[in-house]
Amino acid sequence: MKTRKIAYDDAIQYLYGLQKYGIKFGLSKTSNLMKSFGNPHRGQRYVHIGGTNGKGSVAAMLESILMEAGLKVGFYSSPHLVRFTERFRINGQEISQDRVAEIGAALMGAIDSGEPPTFFEVVTAMALIYFAGEGTDISIMEVGMGGRLDATNVIRPRVSVITNISLDHQFFLGPRLEDIAGEKAGIIKQGVDLVTAATQPAVIDLFRRRCQAKKAPFWRVGRDVRYRANGVRLNYYGFTRRLKDLELGLHGVHQHRNAALALAVVELLAEKEGYEISSDHIRTGLMNPKWPGRLHIVSREPLLILDGAHNPGAIRSLARSIHKGFRYKRLILVLGVMGDKDIGGIAREIVPMADHVIYSRPEYHRAATPETLARVAAPMGKPGEIIPQLAEAIQRAREIAAPEDMILVTGSLFTVGDAMAILDSHKYRPDSIRQ
Repeated sequence: MKTRKIAYDDAIQYLYGLQKYGIKFGLSKTSNLMKSFGNPHRGQRYVHIGGTNGKGSVAAMLESILMEAGLKVGFYSSPHLVRFTERFRINGQEISQDRVAEIGAALMGAIDSGEPPTFFEVVTAMALIYFAGEGTDISIMEVGMGGRLDATNVIRPRVSVITNISLDHQFFLGPRLEDIAGEKAGIIKQGVDLVTAATQPAVIDLFRRRCQAKKAPFWRVGRDVRYRANGVRLNYYGFTRRLKDLELGLHGVHQHRNAALALAVVELLAEKEGYEISSDHIRTGLMNPKWPGRLHIVSREPLLILDGAHNPGAIRSLARSIHKGFRYKRLILVLGVMGDKDIGGIAREIVPMADHVIYSRPEYHRAATPETLARVAAPMGKPGEIIPQLAEAIQRAREIAAPEDMILVTGSLFTVGDAMAILDSHKYRPDSIRQ
């Protein structure tokens, strides 16, 4: 297998070009890519995290705690907000552009042009090759979509995690909650512990039956581990640990349950792998996770918040967190949503809270037009306007907001990523090649 040297921009341009092959579920192409590199993922330690919402938050808290305990921790997530390199990090540091170019060139040399893999299959292989090459102690792998046939499912983890289940990606995963749960349950492996924060009885029963069939220990937040919320703080009652007055660095009422889920994984890893994880590691780790774009406070007076909620369940949690966790006089909403999402469901959860809505869009081909958003939201009777350019929409929101108001930019991670680059182009410098 010959490998020629290429530039970073050439590597990601090639990778983005694979998006034309769309979304194709299956493990064979990822497995074949890994085989051509000698299967470096085998024998590595992983935590595999699936679910509808909260995957990244749980992963970020887990990453932070394990780093505090002195471990070398890999973290693979998707999509990225601003830069391609955000998808892969070790101990909080993004992969270098040179390393992307190096691994990308090697992968290009291994790909069968007659049966090309998808973008996500190649990028997942890149993550596995990178983490193995850098010798991580453990790597956290976030499922892209579903689970059973997701490219990340080529790994054998130490612990599997399913955060929760709600309706999203129905076109690919099925129309019913049980269909979606069945696909998510595909990450359950023979003999590997599953921890979940799901609440629906039918979903829990499905997970229980799958775990029984796989002889996989089954643990639930709310039964095997419990928690009590106290503002931004948390009391945790785990398998063996009792931790009180834990402070969370991630905002939102939904983060209490995510934190309890992450702590359950920490306890299981400590027991299985012998990791020495102290209460101080946990306390410091929970206060300092790195996960921008989720209830991300950019400024105050007026309060400007970015959140990448992109389905009705996530928007519902966001609305609850805004209502309970923040004080403001008026809410000015800047909304940008992908065209393949449940636009009506998203709008119904957040538009009624707003005093003024600005309909906009990120620079991404899948984004719904602002006119579509405005038409769907029209029956809710909220005053608003259409400003297609997101930079102009944010500027308009700032012009009409009083110091005691809140500006909320939400509806998609792509919208939030573009907003971050607009608001702080130095810290969140985008790639020159856009996906």
